[in-house]
Amino acid sequence: MQDILSQYETVTEDAVKEWFKVGKPSDFPENSGACIKYKTKQIAVYNFTRTGKWYATQNLCPHKMEMVLSLGMIGDKDDIPKVACPMHKKNFSLEDGRNLAGEDLKIATYPVKIENGNVYIGFSD
Repeated sequence: MQDILSQYETVTEDAVKEWFKVGKPSDFPENSGACIKYKTKQIAVYNFTRTGKWYATQNLCPHKMEMVLSLGMIGDKDDIPKVACPMHKKNFSLEDGRNLAGEDLKIATYPVKIENGNVYIGFSD
């Protein structure tokens, strides 16, 4: 199981080697998540219309090792945009992936951009 988790590493915008087109903004539900596939990865994409921002994280819950984060509720905690895992309600920052309860578990995050009417996620592999 650790092999699956190890393929997910946060990508910063300056490390992006490929901007992968995942669809149009209208393909994604508002204030909710959806899952896309990139190579062997499942990526959760969130259209947080309430704040006008987009986020992308691994879809894999690092606690239960299930592909469920795209189904989680999004919101904010102390002004930090977050997703709550639907299995155990652990909250992760959509900005940097840290666990908002201060636990070791964290998730990988990826840059998102909207360009020419399309949604792109940045990857370094």
